[in-house]
Amino acid sequence: MKVTDKQIKRMSELIFQELKQQNIVQFKADESKVLARASEIIKANFNQEKALDEEVHKMMDQLEGQHPGEFERYKMFPLLKKKLAKEKGFIL
Repeated sequence: MKVTDKQIKRMSELIFQELKQQNIVQFKADESKVLARASEIIKANFNQEKALDEEVHKMMDQLEGQHPGEFERYKMFPLLKKKLAKEKGFIL
C-alpha cells in the first residue's frame, strides 16, 4: 500500500487525539517530538511491509517458473505473504 508522509502524519495525529481524549496516555516529552517519532515508526512499518511484498513477488516468480500454467498469483500472494510474515515475526 502506498502511503504518503502527509497521510502517515495525519494518521499519527488522529491516533494521538483519540488517546488523549480517552485519557489513556500522558506525554512526558514534547508532543511534537512524540508525534514525529510515531510517524517514523509507522513509516518504517510500511517500508518493512513493502519489502515483504517484494520478497513474496520474487518467491511467486520462482514458483511460477517451476510450475508454468498451474499458478494463480492472486490466490498465492496472500497465502505466501501470511506465511512469510509469520516466519519473520512481522504482524500484518
